[in-house]
Amino acid sequence: MDTWAGRVEDYLKLRRSLGFALVWDEHLLRRFTVDLARSGITVLTVADAIAWAGALPAGQTHRPVTRATVRLTAIRGFATYLHSLDPVHEISPRDVFGWRKTRPMPYIYTAEEIAALLDTCTGLIRYGRRHLYPVLFGLIAATGLRLGEALGLGWDEVDLDAGTLTITRGKSRDPRLVPIHPTTTDVLRDYVNRIAPAHRNGGQVSQNGDGPRLFTLPSGGPLPPCNVHHAFRQVTTWAGIRTEQFWPRIHDLRHTFAVNTLLGWYRDGRDVAAQMPVLSTYLGHTHPANTYWYLTATPELMAYAADRLSISEHLQGLDQGGDAGRVDAS
Repeated sequence: MDTWAGRVEDYLKLRRSLGFALVWDEHLLRRFTVDLARSGITVLTVADAIAWAGALPAGQTHRPVTRATVRLTAIRGFATYLHSLDPVHEISPRDVFGWRKTRPMPYIYTAEEIAALLDTCTGLIRYGRRHLYPVLFGLIAATGLRLGEALGLGWDEVDLDAGTLTITRGKSRDPRLVPIHPTTTDVLRDYVNRIAPAHRNGGQVSQNGDGPRLFTLPSGGPLPPCNVHHAFRQVTTWAGIRTEQFWPRIHDLRHTFAVNTLLGWYRDGRDVAAQMPVLSTYLGHTHPANTYWYLTATPELMAYAADRLSISEHLQGLDQGGDAGRVDAS
């Protein structure tokens, strides 16, 4: 039967067969199409898409542009699919809300904030979350993994004897080996031996045919990113890290790892330029420029980089002056 729910299901099935996860898109599209069905709308129009994407929840006086854009982007993909089947469905323009993709400056957590964040996870009482999220958030903080990479870890990709993780579901889609610190290995071993077996025994095969994941729902099913973000908002608010002025993200744990690694190299007097390819590989960056971006992430890093550049330019000047002196003397 040609219903909005059926159309969404067909669209998601098609996109997922091409390798897309679309977990948040599914959440948004199901909410959107429920509203369309409730209003008796049978054809997707630009006006309906924009109105829903820009609508404000009850009691809220403004919506960040990025949120409205994310909602509209999900609808545009769905609308493009529908339009290919029947041109009567309209596709919204891209930049309706005037949003341009920019890279936000990261929130760099202090060691005390990360410790407080993990300790506060004990307040997540229901569904065993107090045992799950300290390990998940701690792993991201200790390794700089992306959230999707951490959630994608399979049981067979965690080698506790060797102290390594094999990342096969990274953003670049190129597998990589990630060594982990012995203290991180110990925490994972405790989680694997004490908490995770119940999830593993009931683990479900994912839609891509993969085996059970390390981090799952109590039922053994995949852990949705939206659940993780909700828990993270809770614990950062309780810990006093998330305020009206600062909205730190899970991804900022990855930024913090990268920045602290670079700071450590500078403080130790290491050749940072020579080490950057190592960090790029470890983080799974396809383009080195993505790693060099971290040099501008904090004032301290910028100061180190500027100081190192100033010394390099001074040495070059001395070399050129020495060469000139030798030429004149001859």
